[in-house]
This record gives sequence, structure tokens and C-alpha cells, in this order.
Amino acid sequence: MRLRHIEVIQAILQTGHLGTAAEWLQLPVGDVDATLKDAERQLGFMLFASVRGRLQATRETLELQAEIAQLYEALEPVQRLASRLKHHHAPILRAVCTPPLANQLLPQSIAALRRRFQDTPCNLSSQPTREIVRNLLLREADVGLSLYDPQHPHIQSTVLAQGKLQLLAPHGWLKPKQKYIALQELAGQSMIGLEGHDPLSRLLDAKLQALRPLPEVQTRVQTYQMMRSLVEAGEGLAIVDPFTASGAREIGLDACPLSPPIPVILYGLTLKETESTPALNALLEIITHKAQALLAGTPPSAPVA
Repeated sequence: MRLRHIEVIQAILQTGHLGTAAEWLQLPVGDVDATLKDAERQLGFMLFASVRGRLQATRETLELQAEIAQLYEALEPVQRLASRLKHHHAPILRAVCTPPLANQLLPQSIAALRRRFQDTPCNLSSQPTREIVRNLLLREADVGLSLYDPQHPHIQSTVLAQGKLQLLAPHGWLKPKQKYIALQELAGQSMIGLEGHDPLSRLLDAKLQALRPLPEVQTRVQTYQMMRSLVEAGEGLAIVDPFTASGAREIGLDACPLSPPIPVILYGLTLKETESTPALNALLEIITHKAQALLAGTPPSAPVA
């Protein structure tokens, strides 16, 4: 069987109609019909039978269905690569970030990059730092962004920007023009907790556990963004990274750094001993520029050229 046979069989399995399969494959109906008949001739049995206006798989096709689907899935990346080569597209730039960076920083940076590198397709995803490291080691990602340095021997960690952990509170909880808040002031307060293995959260929990009376944590969530949303809902106070806190005042929340300050560093993660590309270098430059602007609480003065 040829690859075209696999494509046609899979399309008919998905649609049940010759015409719809032809539209899906962007081929004339006659070509799809001829390919189907050619596959049946080579195999020596019918693949589909017409039942009430639909093409239904025969018993033999049903037995082949799992293998056909597996072959089709393996074929798709090859087709995408062939399409890019045909149209002279640059390789895909694959960026992975931790959840706090997925709401503003990375999407805004990719949008700026695409204005400069219009022929560079991009894939974005959000993962914990340990999965980012795994993706880089398996060469399934080109760059990662994290607020934690994994300190892996094969991963290059580059400091891009630095901020401070921030307290988020309902409007009016902080005093007017209050510049910072001491951890001791959070003793006995209703706080929103963070589940999981976030390194910043573990560091903060150790400090909060030393307070007397202990802060009251009635609700725990899995992301900093959910913590921010619960503060907006009036559920309590939250301590979050500075990227999650960005823009909080504009939506009516109080925000200020802790005292003494707890630094938060933005790292760009890449695989050591791999050749960079102009698009990747530009992306890291854009991310640095935008991150510093977000942490300063000001819009970027100008797009990175």
C-alpha cells in the first residue's frame, strides 16, 4: 500500500462519505474513488460498503483500523515538514514556559517575534520546570522559561530579569501608598495556598510556618493565576510571583513586595552545546525587554527592533 492509500482510507473512516473525504484531502472525488479502488485491488477485499448512504468499514477494515490510524499519525509530522520545505518556511521555534509566564510574557513576546520573523512558525506550551528540562533534553523544545534554575549539567540557565515576590490583597487592605509589607504582618491572616512542588512556594511556606499566630489557609490551588483570581473574589490574601501580580492594581487589587524582599529570577533555559538561531536569539532579547518592563510596571518604551 502507498501513503495515499492510507490517507484516503483514514479520511473515509473519519467522514463516512467519499465527497467529504475528498474535501478533507483537497482532492477531486474521482481521484479519491480511484485510490480507494486501487487499494482494494491490491489488498484483495472490499474496504467499505455503502449502507444507507454512508460508507461503512467492512470487517477486514475494522481489524486494520488501529494500524491505519497509527500509520496516519506517524505520517502527519512528515507531511507538515514537507509542506514547510515546499514553501521554504523556517523551522518551528518551540518555546515552553512555566504557567506564571504563559498569561502575558511569552504570548506577548512571541507576537513581537512573529512581526520580525513572519516565516517562522511557533509552538507554545506550558509545563512545570522538570518537564521543560525533559523536553529540552529530548530536543522536543528549543527554549524554556522558568522562575527556577534546574541546575542541570546539560541545561544552560541564563538570567533574563529579576523581580520580587508580591502580596496580592483586596482593594483597601493595604494602607495608601504602602510600599512593602513585612511577613510578620501576615500572621493570623486568611491566605490562599499553592499545592504542588513549586520551589518558590516551598520557600515561602517555610517562612510562613514560622509566624505566630499561623496564617489561616482554607483554600489551596494549583497555579498562581488561580490564586490571583481568588483574591479578586475576596477569598483572602496571596503571595505570588511578580509576573502574576503584573497589572493587579489596574483591576482594583492591592499589591506590594514583601520585606525583607524575596527575589524571583526569570531564567531562559536552553540545551548546552546546541547551535542557536537568529529567531531564538531575537526571542530571548524580546523576552528580556518585555520582562523588565513588566517588572518595572511600565509598558515597553519601544518594540525591540
